[in-house]
Amino acid sequence: YRLSASLDERTYAACGGHLQDLLCQECSPYAAHLYDAEDPSTPVRTIPGLCQDYCVRAWRSCRSIFRALSPDPEVIALENNMAKLCRYLSLEDTDYCFPHLLANQNLNQNLGLVTADAEGCLQLCLVEVANGLRNPVAMVHANDGTHRFFIAEQVGLVWTYLPDGSRLEKPFLNISEAVLTSPWEGDERGFLGIVFHPKFKFNGKVYVYYSVEVHYEERIRISEFRISPADMNALDHGSERIILEIEEPASNHNGGELLFGYDEYLYIFTGDGGMAGDPFGTFGNAQNKSTLLGKVLRIDVNNNDRGPLYRIPPDNPFLSDPTARPEVYAYGVRNMWRCSFDRGEPHTKEGKGRLFCGDVGQNKYEEIDIVEKGKNYGWRAREGFSCYDKTLCTNSSMDDVLPIYAYPHKMGKSVTGGYVYRGCESPNLNGLYIFGDFMSGRLMSLKEDRATGEWQYSEICMGTGQTCMFPGLINNYYQYIISFAEDEAGELYFMSTGVPSATAPKGVVYKVVDTSRRAPPGKCRVEPLPVKVKSKRIPFVPKEAFILKTPTPHPRLRTTTEAPRRRIPDPNTPRRPAVDGVGQGNRVRTRTTPAPGGRAPEPGKGGEKTGQRRRKKPPGNGAVRLMRQGRRGRGRGRVEVFIDGEWGTVCDDGWGLPAAAVVCRQLGFPYAARATKKAEFGEGTSLRILLDDVQCSGQERTLLECSHADVGTHNCSHEEDAGVVCSREEVTDW
Repeated sequence: YRLSASLDERTYAACGGHLQDLLCQECSPYAAHLYDAEDPSTPVRTIPGLCQDYCVRAWRSCRSIFRALSPDPEVIALENNMAKLCRYLSLEDTDYCFPHLLANQNLNQNLGLVTADAEGCLQLCLVEVANGLRNPVAMVHANDGTHRFFIAEQVGLVWTYLPDGSRLEKPFLNISEAVLTSPWEGDERGFLGIVFHPKFKFNGKVYVYYSVEVHYEERIRISEFRISPADMNALDHGSERIILEIEEPASNHNGGELLFGYDEYLYIFTGDGGMAGDPFGTFGNAQNKSTLLGKVLRIDVNNNDRGPLYRIPPDNPFLSDPTARPEVYAYGVRNMWRCSFDRGEPHTKEGKGRLFCGDVGQNKYEEIDIVEKGKNYGWRAREGFSCYDKTLCTNSSMDDVLPIYAYPHKMGKSVTGGYVYRGCESPNLNGLYIFGDFMSGRLMSLKEDRATGEWQYSEICMGTGQTCMFPGLINNYYQYIISFAEDEAGELYFMSTGVPSATAPKGVVYKVVDTSRRAPPGKCRVEPLPVKVKSKRIPFVPKEAFILKTPTPHPRLRTTTEAPRRRIPDPNTPRRPAVDGVGQGNRVRTRTTPAPGGRAPEPGKGGEKTGQRRRKKPPGNGAVRLMRQGRRGRGRGRVEVFIDGEWGTVCDDGWGLPAAAVVCRQLGFPYAARATKKAEFGEGTSLRILLDDVQCSGQERTLLECSHADVGTHNCSHEEDAGVVCSREEVTDW
């Protein structure tokens, strides 16, 4: 309207169509190409690239509109020279110039699809938005118009981030002294969840989920805090009210998600109590509706300033069952790690309110569920689509709900649930459920086929070539995907770390970006409400970089709804917690201590002359070797130990980097890169399991000097054979 107002009536009648056509190309799916924004080495055009015939027609009747559309001095200088002006405004690729691209069927048939590589892997990019975090387990917003976001660390601190990316020096919440966790890689205990009340803008209430120890008893605690009356960026630490506490019989499977539904009730997601196979009671905690473990709970914390801390919603499904806890909303849950409510399709709101969860598996499969009121999600009878407890699985009264998707442990071993994308900036992602795997670092997606109701799988890869070659975009991330998040505008993020320890500041938050189609300029602009800041602002300094060389792609999953699924390490002893939720696997490269006497010997160096043959002496007690694919491994493989005249394997219960350091030093390597579990280098089925429950300090000369169960005594199978990856160089990041 501003431009057309500058034209007289006759010129507007002749040129209004051209003016509107050219302005509207900013909203074209091909705007990035038309304005030459795909090549970061060239300036962005001010007028879209034109086809020669169109430019000639527009120039002959409306040459003055070019001056109105563009401040480019070159356009103004060439205004009266049709040939030079149209050459300047043209695109070399005539298939993409305006308006020919509008009629090009090859270009327009896939406009609603994300760019994929030859194998169907969706090509996305990332923006780094926060770093230096210690196992960032959650990121939430207050839904109060300020567009702040709050990132929680597993140790018990929550930080405030402002819309400009800066972090406030003073924590939003610090309960680290109360939170129960440890530096052990894979410890699932800690600060696990946070959510703002839907009416936070009015009541200032925030709810948190964390592990505590009370009289030597481990519990999970759900607490309520209020905003500080003196600082809108800090909670009043003295306002804590404990809403609910549940005893945890083991240190793993602690759940950790808190959500408010569109019904304004609080949803709490608990684990089954830990250990392996839900061994509690006749049928396990998850199938026992009289316990709160292994459940999705729903309670009413509204208007709780007087009277009970929470009430039971009147339509909770088991109110009339005298054997069930009234808080139970759904059951048969193993350890749901990260759930989300679908915001619904932006225009029609289709899908709004669906509750998606990733439920971590036991030995074989990981699953994605849509949780509904009163439903049984099958654990421990079923793991994914397959039977786990065959007796329970064949019970016709189970009536359990199958997942919408499951995948095998060869693809990943600890699912991290995500979100259905409903943001504004990447319209082709709309309706795509994006999630990941903590152990394998795989990013994945599901898309519903509305005709059949089935969910089709696509893997997500980092963009190759020029896909992510834009300022501020990167194409790589740390492996251990801990959690996903939405900001107030609905854009999607995920959090990962390079070292899965609650005390390692290696966590990074990434924003997901689809460069195949951007929203029209200005459409997604937000105007945050002002924030009164009383703490020092710490500017954000990105540390990650674009990598030109494409990382090796993961093997692809089958695109079937009924895919096999994966398995998670699940220790049977609580001595050193390390299982599915916030951390698993030993990816940190740790230096081993040199053997007494100085340098460790190099393998293959001995005292005999080349070419001499001699009878091999039997190895000494405690000697080790590495095996992979039926042959000796060089620096990596399944650990086999020689004891009392025979070779045998080592069970991975308690297996960690200190034990790996002992093995690597025996073999002449100065560093241990990784301690592997769950028969990553194959099963030694032809041998006996000789060692179990191995606990080392890292200073021992052999595994026999470490603490361990009696030789030959074990409570594991070859599916849990331990292994190592050794190194000659110290590398701090994997």
